[in-house]
Amino acid sequence: MDLSYTPEEEEFRARLREWLARTLPGLPPRPSPDDWPGRRAYDLGWQRRLYEAGYAGVHWDATPGVRLIFLEETEKAGAPYVGANFVGLLHAGPTIAAEGTDAQRARWLPPILRGEEVWCQGFSEPEAGSDLAALRTRARRDGDDYVVTGSKIWTSHAEVADWCELLVRTGPAAPKHRGITWLALPMDAPGITVRPLRTLAGSAEFAEVFLDEVRVPAANRVGDEDDGWRVTMVTLSFERGTAFAGEVVACRRVLAELAVEARKNGRWDDPALRRRLGRLNAEFRALWRLTQWNVSAAEASGGVPGTGGSVFKLRYSHARQELYDAAAEVLGPDCLDLDRPWTPDRLSALAYTIAAGTSQVQHSIIAERVLGLPKGR
Repeated sequence: MDLSYTPEEEEFRARLREWLARTLPGLPPRPSPDDWPGRRAYDLGWQRRLYEAGYAGVHWDATPGVRLIFLEETEKAGAPYVGANFVGLLHAGPTIAAEGTDAQRARWLPPILRGEEVWCQGFSEPEAGSDLAALRTRARRDGDDYVVTGSKIWTSHAEVADWCELLVRTGPAAPKHRGITWLALPMDAPGITVRPLRTLAGSAEFAEVFLDEVRVPAANRVGDEDDGWRVTMVTLSFERGTAFAGEVVACRRVLAELAVEARKNGRWDDPALRRRLGRLNAEFRALWRLTQWNVSAAEASGGVPGTGGSVFKLRYSHARQELYDAAAEVLGPDCLDLDRPWTPDRLSALAYTIAAGTSQVQHSIIAERVLGLPKGR
């Protein structure tokens, strides 16, 4: 597989760099981390700028090389991240594009691209742990609607979302993986209660969501009834395979900044630290190559990432934790100061071995689906 960029892709890079250089100085100040309505408005505003400039569909419609160049250049330039648009752009949107009907794609995809609607992810539940298929939120059919009762936890951006990609149990008598359905839930429907959760880093980008007899139109079902587990695997393949790609670029930038800081404060004299930073540099260079391979392989197989996403997610989540452990070593006692760079990131990095499927789940997927090993008993 050729991972080099074509002349046309390099021309795209030059145009993007020029647009970023003109556009970024005119952006308004970023709102504080606790101002979620402000962050929603800021993130949607950035998405609208991308849409008007013709860059909004890069994550979905461009060649693998163009997508990766976009991630490289926007991160290097310090452009805003997708933020509150994360679930819509990188999870729900690609899933609807792959599995939705023509009417569903026409209804939900353009508002995501134009920066008009925010999505959240309603997968995890309090009593299911890492066993996503053990979810208990029930949906019973009543005429043209599903009536949903249950609760979700760690629901990303629920407090500012317009829609939720929601997993529900529609077949209680079926084997647990076969009785699940994927629904698009309007977050303004009666019966929904959202309770924000504050993380160790002090942010509140997650929430508990309680659903009390919430009516969801059956037309909002993506895929067939009781076939939601298969649709969910499509969602998770995007989450594990390509959604973290931009963060690899960010980690490489942080690594370079750590080396500069270590030279300033004298910690560069420690050979063990230099070896650690050198190894992490090789690690993230390899992860970027794996990202290129995964994106190219997904394009060749119809646009949906495969099990290579689990390999990437497993190694990336641990490498990110190691990166910010190294940052703490560079900062010394200052690593306890939440106002210092990298300290909040170190706290949030702890969640990466859980988010998008725990490392234990990824080990099992790799063992069974990549290596062909038998299931454990």
